[in-house]
Amino acid sequence: MKVGILKETFPGERRVALVPAHAADLIKAGAEVLVESGAGLAAGHDDEEYRQKGATVAESRAEILSSADAILAVRAAAADPEAGLELAGSIKPGAALVGLADPWGPHEAFRRLASRKASLFALELLPRITRAQPMDVLSSQANLAGYKAVLLAADTLPRLFPMMMTAAGTIVPAKLLVIGVGVAGLQALATARRLGAVTSAYDVRTAVREQVQSLGAKFIELPLEAAEGAGGYAKAMDEEFYRKQRELLAAVIKDSDVLITTAAVPGKKAPVLVSEAMVRGMPRGSVVVDLAAERGGNCEPTRPGRSVEVGGVTVLGPVTLAAGVPGHASRLYSKNISTFFLSMVKEGRLVFDEKDEIVSSTMVMRGGEYLADAIRPKS
Repeated sequence: MKVGILKETFPGERRVALVPAHAADLIKAGAEVLVESGAGLAAGHDDEEYRQKGATVAESRAEILSSADAILAVRAAAADPEAGLELAGSIKPGAALVGLADPWGPHEAFRRLASRKASLFALELLPRITRAQPMDVLSSQANLAGYKAVLLAADTLPRLFPMMMTAAGTIVPAKLLVIGVGVAGLQALATARRLGAVTSAYDVRTAVREQVQSLGAKFIELPLEAAEGAGGYAKAMDEEFYRKQRELLAAVIKDSDVLITTAAVPGKKAPVLVSEAMVRGMPRGSVVVDLAAERGGNCEPTRPGRSVEVGGVTVLGPVTLAAGVPGHASRLYSKNISTFFLSMVKEGRLVFDEKDEIVSSTMVMRGGEYLADAIRPKS
């Protein structure tokens, strides 16, 4: 069985799907690992490191695509909507593709994979069960995104985070608010606290109150219906709910120096929680970091991949934040994806056991057959 690792092609993507240490794990399990030359450079791994672990470095991308029985990727299919089309249309017939695939709607990449009779595993769909925790790419990468969001805000804010008492006077600490307390939100709170900011957080899921308070932050409670969905995610609500939520949040946001938003509903456009008027109500020089930018953003002024200024407030819409720390991000992602992949390797070959909850939850295509209605082309 040959397993291929390619250079990522999504703009700004610097991670690699498999680092040398985990390539060795696949080789030990009976796989031959083929790595495109330069695939790991941005993450700090040169070709020689892969060779030392037993992998074969290929100069030609086409060589890997034509011969690999499985491709491990960071972004695949609709998660790399333009450049990823080449991979989808060139993969070896009958091969498996594993990675983040954005599997919530039809896309040309899925049609091309089906034409190659490929099998596709979307890691966004891993079930929230104990056995799947070591494979949870969303959590490992969100953790890093939350950390980087705070550093980005601290670098952009024209004042310091911590309180300082100096001979020239006392500097009061910055106030940071997080909206959406998932993995990214919790890491943002922890990081901001370490930097000395006064932290608070809001989430529609009141069950996260204790987690917020354990990090020394204040949990903001609003008189709204709780909105916790399956698997611990927030569920989508109607527009009246979001209108009332924006109205109540406005009073909290106007006193914040930094706002970090992370609210997302899997497979749907991110809810707009912060209007332009609310952003304009923040102190001049304040910073908003919208981690939901790739899904449209939680803030009305957000522009994915751009920095915009609204009434003296900077609104940042990063889309590849975890890729900003490609060394550690790749190491964590590689551990996740290799653990997932090896769970399907039996005696040196891939075995798809659809009775396994992890396999059945993530396999959206098998042998070119659509198993998930969401990605099936609309007639």
